[in-house]
Formats: sequence, C-alpha cells, structure tokens
Amino acid sequence: MGSRARARWVAAAVGFTGLLCAVLGAVMIVAVPSIIKQQVHKNVRIDPNSLSFGMWKEIPVPFYLSVYFFDIINSKDILEGKKPQVRERGPYVYREFRHKGNITFNDNDTVSFREYRSFQFEPEKSNGLESDHIVIPNILVLGAAVMMENKPIGLKLIMTLAFSTLGERAFMNRTVGEIMWGYEDPLVHLLNKYLPDMFPVKGKFGLFAGLNNSDSGLFTVFTGIKNFSRVHLVDKWNGVSKVNFWHSDECNMINGTSGQMWAPFMTPESSLEFYSPEACRSMKLIYKEAGIFEGIPTYRFKAPNTLFANGSTYPPNEGFCPCLESGIQNVSTCRFSAPLFLSHPHFYNADPVLSQAVLGLHPNEKEHSLFLDIHPVTGIPMNCSVKLQLSLYIKAVRGIGQTGQIEPVVLPLLWFEERGAMEGETLRTFYTQLVLMPKVLHYAQYVLLALGCVLLLVPIVYHIRSQGPDAKSQPRPAAQPDGLPSPYTPLLQESLSGQPTSPKT
Repeated sequence: MGSRARARWVAAAVGFTGLLCAVLGAVMIVAVPSIIKQQVHKNVRIDPNSLSFGMWKEIPVPFYLSVYFFDIINSKDILEGKKPQVRERGPYVYREFRHKGNITFNDNDTVSFREYRSFQFEPEKSNGLESDHIVIPNILVLGAAVMMENKPIGLKLIMTLAFSTLGERAFMNRTVGEIMWGYEDPLVHLLNKYLPDMFPVKGKFGLFAGLNNSDSGLFTVFTGIKNFSRVHLVDKWNGVSKVNFWHSDECNMINGTSGQMWAPFMTPESSLEFYSPEACRSMKLIYKEAGIFEGIPTYRFKAPNTLFANGSTYPPNEGFCPCLESGIQNVSTCRFSAPLFLSHPHFYNADPVLSQAVLGLHPNEKEHSLFLDIHPVTGIPMNCSVKLQLSLYIKAVRGIGQTGQIEPVVLPLLWFEERGAMEGETLRTFYTQLVLMPKVLHYAQYVLLALGCVLLLVPIVYHIRSQGPDAKSQPRPAAQPDGLPSPYTPLLQESLSGQPTSPKT
C-alpha cells in the first residue's frame, strides 16, 4: 500500500506542476505583449529616466559625411557653348560628431534643444586629401549672373567690370578644404564693406562653412510623457510651426520628427516623415521592404519618386516652384536667392534630360538612392544612408562677359552621403534587451503551455490505469442461491451423487 500511495502522490504533484506551467504559459501569452508594449512606451519617450534618453542626447552611432565632387574637365569648352563634361572625385570622408545641448523641458509636454555638429577629416577612409584641387563653377559669379539677368544693362556692365577688377572668373580651381570650409574671396570682402546687408556670408565663403561647429536650429519636440501619440513629433523649429520659404501652406508645414527617432510599433503602412533644416522642408519616406540588420528585424524606407518631382508631375509640390525639369528642387528661396537645386545624386530618379545634358553622369539606384532601416518595434534607426546632390543653374547672361556663351544647364557641384549604423556595445545592448529577451519570452510562453499540458496527462493516465482489471485483486463473486446457476456453473453439471440432475419445471 505504501508504494501505491506514493505513486498517487507523485502523480498528483506532477499534475499540479503541469497545471501551474499551463496557467503560467496562458497568462504569459495574454500578458507579455502588453508588458512589452508598456516597456517600449516607457523607454522610447524623451524622459531622463528612460533607457533611450542617453542615446537620444548623445548619439552613440558613428556618423560619416562622404563628399563626392564633380571635377569639370572642359571649362573652356563650356564657355564656348559646348556640353559640360565632369568626372567624379572622392569620397572625401569626415567623421561627424553630434550632441544635444541647451535641453529644456517645457510645461506643454515638449522639450527644446539644439543639436551641435562638428566634422573631422578621415584620410584613411577617403580617396584623396583635402589638398586636392577641384575645378568647379564659381558660384559667386555664375549665381550672381543668373540673379541679375533681368536687371538694367548698365548694372550688369558695372558687375562685369567689378568681376574683372577682382580677378573673378566663371570657373575656379580650389582645394577640397577651401570648397568645403571656406576661402577668402575679394568679392565677399567688397560686398561686406560697401553693401553689408546684401550678402549673408561674413568672412570665408564655402559650401559647408556654416555647418562645422554649428547647430541645426532650435527644435521643440513632443516628449510623449503625457501624450504618447505625439512622441518625437516636432512642435516648432526656431520658434515657428511652419516656415515661409515656399509658396503654399502645405509645403511650408513642419511635419514629422527631427529625423532621429520615430514612434514605435510601425507597420508596412507607416511612413517616415521629418523636417530637414538643410533642405528647408519636410520630407516623407515610404516603406520598401522588411529586412535584417545584424540579427535585428528592420523596415527599410526609401524616398518616393515624387520627393523632388515638379508641380506638373506632382501637384502638391507646386509650392516648391518655380521649377525646371522634374526630379530637382529649387532651393533658391532658402539659399539667398542663388539658383541652387537639390536632387538625388547624378540626377537619379529625375527627368533623363538632366543627366544627358552633362557628360560623365551615370545614375543608378544601388549607388544613388537613399534609405533608412528602422527597428519597427521601437522606431529607432539601425542603419541609414541619406544621399543628396547640390547643383547650380548656369547660363550666358547678356551684359555679363564672364558668362561667355554658356548654354543653360543644371550643373552638378557635388553630392554627399550621411551614413550611420549602430555597432559595438550599443548594438549588443540593443539586441539583448529589445530583440533577444522578447524572443525568449515569446518562446517560453508556448513551451510552458505545452509542458503543462504534457504534465497534466500524467495523473490522468495514472488514474485510468489504476482503474483497469487486475486478476489478482479481483473480489470473489457472492454465493448464489440454491437451484440457480451461478455465472460460473457449467450448463452440464453432475450431482453430488454422480447422477445428472434433471431440470426443474
């Protein structure tokens, strides 16, 4: 009896353990998604107590700025009206350092900050040195010529004389460092001396002179602490909720985030919208495909074909005009009226007329498209590559001799790529906390449920077997009354006297 009781006790204990496992597994299936969602909400908002606050404040991802110049081969031929020919030089790579300062939490669930940037040349990652010479258009001369096209002829003749006196020409041969970070120009000094309010540049003139050791303006974004539905969205930039560079309210709107984090729990129907101070506008990227980055699931977002389309091709972009061919955006209204245009590199995704007008351009999607890989659960970028091109519209202007016989053309100056990818300890921590642990919990809940069901079968099987027939423990049948055959009595049975009995009537 002792062993039988012990077996019953073991079966009951196993069954109870199975019940606990099954209940725990079922509870986890119901509760774990809610817990994960709650933790993500808690840790991606802009809160000094959240896990992502340090990442938001001091971006741990190494960013690099790669610059490619279009070196002009036939500058003399261009002045004679021939088609420009360029060759791509670079990349010239700079390590980009970013950090946020002047962080102020406001009472309306927003935080204000400035993001400071600095650049450091990386010779070992570059294909060339900052001392390399590049022939590019003289933006001050050719840009000013287009801006003066409709001015009185006398004024244009005076400008021609001034250019000649100062030694200014249509094309110039400068080093990479000078083009990037600035060079002394006598025309700039002349304008600042006699017309100090006419030209915004003081001192050296360079395409990236205003970016190094600078900030991108005062951003005010929603923290998501009180109202999570607006987390990371921009409330104001430099104190305004919309800019005044463009010709429609829709184009002037400041939409989306500041371009560093987005709301979590994305779907393929989600889009990435952000405001870019460099482009003076909001941009929207669309979902392309799902992927994996270093073991982390991602959604890849790309630029739509309509991003730089002109108003004729895509009417909502009419506010960015006056436009030329589709695929380039006129940014003169936010770049001191200079005839500058923004596009994808090599006029990728633009009207083929643009790339055909310049020899040496070879647009293709693999090398010239931009993308952002986002972890859809948290809205944090894992890998990004933003590529843009800056071009100058040039032409011969009657009355300004330096322009010669230049045929109207949008001439590329350079294109650049800003790229960054999560790596090192930051990547491992992110993977462990936001990918590995949720995955372990996901599988653990089903393992517990399955194990519980299996363990619950043990007492059931034991009970069924314990109720089965056992010849040795079968009780003897009760005595039957005389004259009535027992179930065990043969139909033919001899009497005690050895004579067969006769049936009773």
